[in-house]
Amino acid sequence: MKYKNLKGSLILLTAALIWGLAFVAQSGAADLVPPFAFNALRSFIGAMALYLFYLIINRKEKKPFFPTEKKEKKNYYIAALVCGVCLAVSVNFQQFGIAFYPKGVSSEARAGFITALYVILVPIFSVFARKKLSPIIWIAVFIALFGVYKLCFSGGFDTIYLADILVFICAICFSLHIIAVDKFVGFTGGVKLSIMQFLVCGSFSLVLALIFEIPQINLQNILSATPQILYLGIMSSGIAYTLQIVGQKYAEAAVASISMSFESVFAALGGWLISGNSLKSSEILGCALVFVAITVAQIPEFSKGNSK
Repeated sequence: MKYKNLKGSLILLTAALIWGLAFVAQSGAADLVPPFAFNALRSFIGAMALYLFYLIINRKEKKPFFPTEKKEKKNYYIAALVCGVCLAVSVNFQQFGIAFYPKGVSSEARAGFITALYVILVPIFSVFARKKLSPIIWIAVFIALFGVYKLCFSGGFDTIYLADILVFICAICFSLHIIAVDKFVGFTGGVKLSIMQFLVCGSFSLVLALIFEIPQINLQNILSATPQILYLGIMSSGIAYTLQIVGQKYAEAAVASISMSFESVFAALGGWLISGNSLKSSEILGCALVFVAITVAQIPEFSKGNSK
């Protein structure tokens, strides 16, 4: 069991590394491609990458993508729509947030750690589904609140940006997305649901781009941002998602959550090493506290895993 957890953790850490560096790619593309258009492109590429993966793993079975039974097919459509819209709202709030950070601010670190608050928000929202909340989660919440204060408010209200608020809304939406995926993934399977939700997310973003961003869309800028778009589409959506599926087969749920929460750490490191964005001492403390809160929030699940 310990060997499997170690193997799963290493796989999931690789996925977290890819997702963390995605914040650097998003920040780099923010000056070139408007948010809706960017997310439309990355989502369609992600859907294509995952569909190729689906064809490869199912090449011998040759099952139809959609079930033939009418009720099951309806469940697929509902799952795709709900999860896809939740994902679209999440990623667009995130990309707008990253785009709105002023120059000189470590957008990758701030966005990465604020987004990671979904780990704490998910169990809190689960209370509305009448699930009992461990007292440890409330401890994690208070640590996270203090961490966010040090990250965003320690210099007064002048140090909080509109971007921070948008990314926090993204974290709330990601929490709802995770809950939706948990509800519907049993109907469709992980890879199928991901393909469908990326198609819905891409379509939703494309419509908004055509309505609001036509004057801002520049083909030359899109070509310049091609490396970032491909990274988000193929690496972040395709490969990292596949690694998550494989890693979670080996690692226990709590171990998996902790491993994937390193996404925020890799985002901060990527912003520092690649983009040259440094953090103030108060921001470093804030990031550390948010990470501690994320880890503490996993304790109830970890305790369940050890009791089995």
